[in-house]
Amino acid sequence: MTQPKRETDALLAAFFDRNDLGELTAEAGGLLNCPILVLDDAFHVAAHYWPLGFSDPVFQEAVRQQRVSYEVGASISHSPNLAAGGADYTRREGSPLLWRVAALISGGIRLGYLICGDTDGSLPGIREEIFDTVQRVLAKQLYIETSCQDRLFETAEDILIHLLDGGFSSEAYFRLQAAGTYLAELDPAGFALADLTAYHELHPGQRHLKDALEARFPNSHSFLYHGDVLFFLYGKERTGDFAALAEEFQLKVAVSEGLDRLWSLPSHYRTAHEALELMLDEGFHGGRVCRVDRMRTALLLKNLESRSDLVARELRTLADHDRQKETQYCETLYTYLCCGRSLKKTCDVLFTHRNTVLYRIQRMQEDFCLPLDEPAAHADLLLGVSLLLFQRKGPDFFLPPEPEEG
Repeated sequence: MTQPKRETDALLAAFFDRNDLGELTAEAGGLLNCPILVLDDAFHVAAHYWPLGFSDPVFQEAVRQQRVSYEVGASISHSPNLAAGGADYTRREGSPLLWRVAALISGGIRLGYLICGDTDGSLPGIREEIFDTVQRVLAKQLYIETSCQDRLFETAEDILIHLLDGGFSSEAYFRLQAAGTYLAELDPAGFALADLTAYHELHPGQRHLKDALEARFPNSHSFLYHGDVLFFLYGKERTGDFAALAEEFQLKVAVSEGLDRLWSLPSHYRTAHEALELMLDEGFHGGRVCRVDRMRTALLLKNLESRSDLVARELRTLADHDRQKETQYCETLYTYLCCGRSLKKTCDVLFTHRNTVLYRIQRMQEDFCLPLDEPAAHADLLLGVSLLLFQRKGPDFFLPPEPEEG
C-alpha cells in the first residue's frame, strides 16, 4: 500500500461508514490541516470546516452568508486553470491566506468547488494524489446528498438557475415549483447581466457588489449564473444608474429587451449573454452599459462573422480596395442602401459633398460591377457589405445612438 493511500484511509473509511457531507468535510480538513469550504455549483456553502482557533473574515463571512461573494464566484468561473481541469491558487482582499480552489467532479459532472485555506504555508506541498482523493470523496458525497434531497429546489435562486439551465419540461411545472416563493409574484420588465471580469475592490472595506445592487436596485433579486451577475429590472431604472454602478465596480452591463413572463427568461438570457460577450470584445468601444435592442444588428453579424464565403466576390474586391487605398466605398455603399438610395440622405449621414458621393456610386457601378439599379440585389449587397464592415470596423459601427432619457 502506498503512502498517499495510507494517509487517506481515515477519510475513505468515513465515506463508507457515514453518509454526511459535513462529517466528511471535517475529516478532510483534519487530513489537510486547513480550513475548507465546499461549494455547490451555485456557489452556496454546502459544508465547511475550520480548525480550533482559526479566524479569517472572508471565510467566516461566507459561512455566515452561506455563499461566497459574487466577486469570488466570478473569479472561480473565469479561472483558466479550473477550466483546464487543474487547481488554482489565489488571494482575496481581506484575507491573509492563500486559497486553493479545485472543481468537485463526479461522473463527468461539475457539482461544485473545494476551497482550502493555507494557514501555515504547507498547502502547496501536499501531494496531488491526496487532493485528488479528497476531491473525489467530497464530490461523490455532494452528488449523493444532492440526488437524495426530498425537495429538488431549496431556494428561489435554485429554481431560476434550473430554469436557465433548461431543466423544466413545461411552464406549468416551473410555476408549480415557483409557488410559495417570491417568483410566484415576480413580474419584471427585464433584467441586466453584469460581467465581473474587470471587477476590482479598489478600497478595503468598500461594500461588495451585492450590497450595492440591493441598495440601488431594490427587489432586483440578484444572483450569480455562470460567473455573471443577473438582476431583475422593473422599468423605472435609468441608463445613468447602470453607468454609475458599472464605472464604480468596473463592470460591463447588458440590459435585456422586455420580458413578457419569467418563463421566457432563458431565451432572453442567451441574447443578453451574447451581447455581453460582444461588449467584452477589444473592438467594442460602446461604453460600459448597452441595451440589447441597440445591438441586434451587431449580434446578427457576429453570428455570421466566419461566413465571408457568402459575400459576393465584387464586394470583397471593393473591401480590398478600401483597405489598400484607405477609401470609403464600403461605408458609402452601406449608407446609400440604408438610406433607400436617397442621395441627399446619404450625403447628410456621411457629411460628404454630393459630387463625392456621386463619384463613388458611379465607380461602384462601373469599376466594381455592383448592380445598384437592380432592387432584387439590394438585400444581398447590404448584408454582404455589412458583414465586411463588421469585420473591419467592429460592432461599434452598427450601434445606433443611445436615446436621451426623459
